[in-house]
Amino acid sequence: MRYAYGVTTALLLAGSALTLTTGFPAGAQVAQNDSAQMQSVVPRGGAPASFADLTQQLQPAVVNISTRQRVKVQNNNPFAGTPFSDLFGGGQGGQGGGQPQTREAQSLGSGFVVSADGYIVTNNHVITAEGQGEIESITVTMTDGTDYPAKLVGRDAASDLAVLKITGTKPFPFVKFGDSRHARVGDWIIAIGNPFGLGGTVTSGIISAVYRNTGSGSAYDRYLQTDASINRGNSGGPMFDMAGNVIGINNAIFSPTGGSVGIGFAIPAEIAAPIVEKLRNGQAIERGYLGVRIQQLSDDLASSLGLAKNRGEFIQSVEPNQGAAKAGMQPGDVVVRVDSKDVTPDQTLSFIVANTAPGKRIPIDLIRNGQRLTVQAVVGKRPSEEELAQQTFDPDAQQGDGFGDQAKPSKPAGPVVQQALGIAAIPLTPQIARQLGATEDTKGVVITAVDDSADAAAKGLQRGDIVLSANYKPVATAADLEAIVRQAKTENREAVLLRIQRRGQPAIYLPIRIR
Repeated sequence: MRYAYGVTTALLLAGSALTLTTGFPAGAQVAQNDSAQMQSVVPRGGAPASFADLTQQLQPAVVNISTRQRVKVQNNNPFAGTPFSDLFGGGQGGQGGGQPQTREAQSLGSGFVVSADGYIVTNNHVITAEGQGEIESITVTMTDGTDYPAKLVGRDAASDLAVLKITGTKPFPFVKFGDSRHARVGDWIIAIGNPFGLGGTVTSGIISAVYRNTGSGSAYDRYLQTDASINRGNSGGPMFDMAGNVIGINNAIFSPTGGSVGIGFAIPAEIAAPIVEKLRNGQAIERGYLGVRIQQLSDDLASSLGLAKNRGEFIQSVEPNQGAAKAGMQPGDVVVRVDSKDVTPDQTLSFIVANTAPGKRIPIDLIRNGQRLTVQAVVGKRPSEEELAQQTFDPDAQQGDGFGDQAKPSKPAGPVVQQALGIAAIPLTPQIARQLGATEDTKGVVITAVDDSADAAAKGLQRGDIVLSANYKPVATAADLEAIVRQAKTENREAVLLRIQRRGQPAIYLPIRIR
């Protein structure tokens, strides 16, 4: 995991390598008592005398979640390039790092039961395999130590939510969701979870901020911030108010060290509620989409436009044939109001549009060249996270440790290309082509990562380069490149001739050795 001064989303998982309108059915064993009894447990004024009684009632509904997964890893051969290379799986000519191997890995997280019949809410990243791995099994452990195999009911990557189901011989203790819209800065909360695999851990604190925008630009960048101790393994665990209601789902931390520094983030209950309900019912999650690339108004940008920095968002680009383009929106516009809602740091354009039903016609107030105007846009359907990953490509972004750290598009270059040439690549879409300075009709694949130990790195290939052809054959898809490399290996060729296009430079041919 990579820790830095920034929000860490999948960091709350513990391991080696590593929701909410109410109305869920009541059960025989209820982990939350009625409000009258709660009043006798929690003092109304000042700091609580103790959280013990409240914790005793809530803790049975909080569970530990563990996954068992199979992960493909590169088998680096320390004897590559020596006469002993082949004895250790060195590959052809002793140049490679060996064939990829599959190892077993585990991850740990938290969750909570929301119905007597065993529905459980957690974070999507808790039950998502790392890199190119696959989840083999999910196990839920109750506070009494009982293990249950869990079935994945539904997951939603955009909101980072998932619903599991376990089955038992008697009703399960469960908790209910509260209304996070009533949360105020300074309210007491407690968090129960599984930090670092230490199950049943309770921490307390206050709400430090409501609707905190972390700057990630996602459709759900809107969190409850707390100073309660949140660490790896707390992911998916509940944040309770003093009435015993779940008002947030612990999701991420802000940390320079990887440990808790008193800045944790939880998905507000009001956001998670309809999503969890749809996942439980097997319904598709549909979100609004305009097709724009946006940027918050920094001090310099706002000053250059003569605008206040805390209101509106700047349009960097407009995707053709989407709602924004059809409505006449242009790069350079500043969106200040959408569907009668002000665009602010606490209520971003992405959040407003994502929570608008596809097909709805909405008014959008813009500032263009200092003039205010209103356009009417029909909201489209937001693409999947994989499709969005293909549309957005930053060649200057850190490429990670080679393979597996990048967002996975639907059809990336396969393992033969990665193993033989030491590069990872995705299809070139018109959107990515524009970002790389190429024409929209350019055909090829985009390099997303280069193995430092491969000949491709020695020849200067880098993230953002476009592969136009291989061995004089056009490469229009990742499958094309995969087939050409396979053929070259079958013919015992020692290299593949790639034609590479880089921003601002003429295309060149580079022979890349097969390892």
